[in-house]
Amino acid sequence: MLRKISKALFGKRSKTQTSEPANHAATEPRHNSKPSRGRASLDDLDLSGADIIERDEHCISRKDISPNALKVLYRLNDAGFNAFLVGGGVRDLLLGDKPKDFDVSTNATPEQIKQLFRNAMIIGRRFKIIHVRFGREIIEVTTFRAPHEPENQFKGKTTNRSIKGLDSAHSSAGLILRDNVYGNINEDALRRDFTANALYYTTDGFRIIDFANGLEDIDNRLLRMIGDPATRYREDPVRLMRAVRFAAKLGFDIEKNTRAPMDEMAPLLSSISSARLFDESLKFLTGGKAEKTFALLRQFKVGQVLFPATMATTKDPQSVESQLLTLAMRNTDRRLAQGKSVTPAFLYAAILWPPLQQILKQHAEGKPVSIPEHHEAANQVILKQIQVTAIPKRFSIATKEIWEQQIRLQTRTKRGAETAFAHPRFRAAYDFLLLREDAGEALDGVGQWWTDFQTADEAQREDMLNALGKGTATKRRRRRKPTKKPNTGTEDNA
Repeated sequence: MLRKISKALFGKRSKTQTSEPANHAATEPRHNSKPSRGRASLDDLDLSGADIIERDEHCISRKDISPNALKVLYRLNDAGFNAFLVGGGVRDLLLGDKPKDFDVSTNATPEQIKQLFRNAMIIGRRFKIIHVRFGREIIEVTTFRAPHEPENQFKGKTTNRSIKGLDSAHSSAGLILRDNVYGNINEDALRRDFTANALYYTTDGFRIIDFANGLEDIDNRLLRMIGDPATRYREDPVRLMRAVRFAAKLGFDIEKNTRAPMDEMAPLLSSISSARLFDESLKFLTGGKAEKTFALLRQFKVGQVLFPATMATTKDPQSVESQLLTLAMRNTDRRLAQGKSVTPAFLYAAILWPPLQQILKQHAEGKPVSIPEHHEAANQVILKQIQVTAIPKRFSIATKEIWEQQIRLQTRTKRGAETAFAHPRFRAAYDFLLLREDAGEALDGVGQWWTDFQTADEAQREDMLNALGKGTATKRRRRRKPTKKPNTGTEDNA
């Protein structure tokens, strides 16, 4: 009944304002501790400011939605809670793409959700979410969010102990420290980052609820921030990275007001933990649009903050170093499109190769680089980068091994070739060697030699190794035994 009245008053597809936050006096209470009786319905909600798109007006079909996501929606609805598919899953379905995952938003609290699903787990402190696990698939469920309490503001550096027990907290600079204030769907929509992500799909009539003109921006392929962009970036600087990633992934233009403060706000990323920045960087690299993402990173200071040494050494787009980086990202996108795996170790080996070469050139002065010199330079580059993106040790070690193997692969001796071929990182190092040649490095055809060596039979391999020669082995110096000092007879006798 309420939906029919709202359509009569405001038209079938009334629009909402994205720049002004919802007024608490005109919305539902921030949290309803008790669900309504019976199955939940859209009639329970105030949707007068939203655009309601009926099933025959959009292209989303249940057959394209994960059965497990639908199971979560139906169970929450049957328990009397309103529940919706939200965010990127809805956006991707409207664009005709296959979502990687599905997220659900509801007016049920994390504790109430956990009671409904034995396979659910509450995670996170800054932002509580529920993971409902179905085998290898995880459906992420969140409770509707509301604006923050203005009095819970902290100056200077805060610790988890100082904000313990608080549901809402933010720094004096605007950074969100705790985000567990529950609200209603209207408030939740305006708390989301981009209009294209503020779309809600319901199984009640299989309709879409649009609170922020997201459908219009999707049609125009425009990425627009909800609210004041500078304020939203201060709340969570990672939104700067998300803007770049979504623009590359979706092929959207970043709306001018959303784009304007990005360079000014880029230094705020230094306030984010290096572990979180590493995780976000992997989304850059493994989203299938790494080449486009890095091209965008060069346009914004976000790239200079995340990969300072790399951006400083690849300013010339035609340089060998820049070409290697472009080819590495392109090959990564191709492998992902073919369903193949990629490893962060190889990706970071490519990203940090330009600054490594700069250091080696400065130290070598035209002379061959020794293994110890290579180790020292590699450690220097890795140490500088992990201060920004905390590369786990298992990846940084593998990255350095790929680099070290470049020297061994170029050593034209029988013993050196046998050692390189037997190394566990040989394949990754070989692929990296070919990448260097494709980028324009002059390596005297060593890549083709290794290609031929792998396709040769045992006898041919032996001939190829013998043709290299044994090389000059370094003679080990024998330690001289310490000579016993002669007794001078000057010692005191006891």
